[in-house]
Amino acid sequence: MTTDTARRVLDGADYLHTAAPRLDNVRMLVVGDVMLDRYWFGDVSRISPEAPVPVVRIERREERLGGAANVARNAAALGAHSGLLGVVGADEAGTQVETLLRESSIHSYLKRDEAISTIIKLRVIGRQQQMVRIDFEDAPTENVLRDKLTQFKALLPDYDVLIFSDYNKGSLVNVAEMIRAAREAGKIVMVDPKGDDFSPYAGASMLTPNKSELRRIVGNWKTEEQLTAKAQALRAELGIESLLLTRSEEGMSLYTEKEVLHVHADAREVFDVSGAGDTVIATMAAMLGAGAPLDVALATANRAGGIVVGKLGTATVTRAELFPG
Repeated sequence: MTTDTARRVLDGADYLHTAAPRLDNVRMLVVGDVMLDRYWFGDVSRISPEAPVPVVRIERREERLGGAANVARNAAALGAHSGLLGVVGADEAGTQVETLLRESSIHSYLKRDEAISTIIKLRVIGRQQQMVRIDFEDAPTENVLRDKLTQFKALLPDYDVLIFSDYNKGSLVNVAEMIRAAREAGKIVMVDPKGDDFSPYAGASMLTPNKSELRRIVGNWKTEEQLTAKAQALRAELGIESLLLTRSEEGMSLYTEKEVLHVHADAREVFDVSGAGDTVIATMAAMLGAGAPLDVALATANRAGGIVVGKLGTATVTRAELFPG
């Protein structure tokens, strides 16, 4: 660890009763890969005679917003004014995404691409266990992405916080230009990154990789000191203000130029981690947009992540759950 970087471990309990900021004043635009999450729930009582696999008799179906749409849903659940810019197909699933956005009070700026199908993640759940996930996905076409970039620049004056939710599905090929425009306009820019190259995210306010995503970029580490050195080198190289590393059961670490903030994971039963990163970045962005200090925002986002992993599937955390009493 460099001599001018201090490390501070936060006690999440100290922030539990922090006064709730005015999250309803935050105007947040989420841009990225939009998906529809479908859940088929059923009972498993026998093994198929055709192959050694369980037979799930479907009894109930649910549809939820996924990917970047789940980030927007989490922001809206916290009370923030939430907008979503992305691409879906001109199909039934795309129409369902629009319906779910309206039900969640999210302003939709979706582009309908007639050449593709909406991204769908279909999960089959038997006895509260995920049996299989089936993905349907196509990359958006160039013309639609060009229109999306134009619309993004037109929307910038209306929003204070930008979240780029990258699932590596092709919707953010212009992310470098979008980040540059947003930063020049003085916006807070958060990025949930993917892939083998983080250079397109250069200049953002904050990146929020998990351990495996960071390891793909900087390589392995054996000690906390090595991790800090690698994270800080990447942060400086990309010219970003802070890097938030989500570390599952190890909690979260936030790397800035002057210090490292660490908060231990909330001690909760982990039921389902899908979508937890969406909750964390939405909460962090909402708190920063409301003017909260970094340590308060970090502790609150960590608490939100701890709550949401106790729920099944892509879920949200409410303002009341985050700020009890």
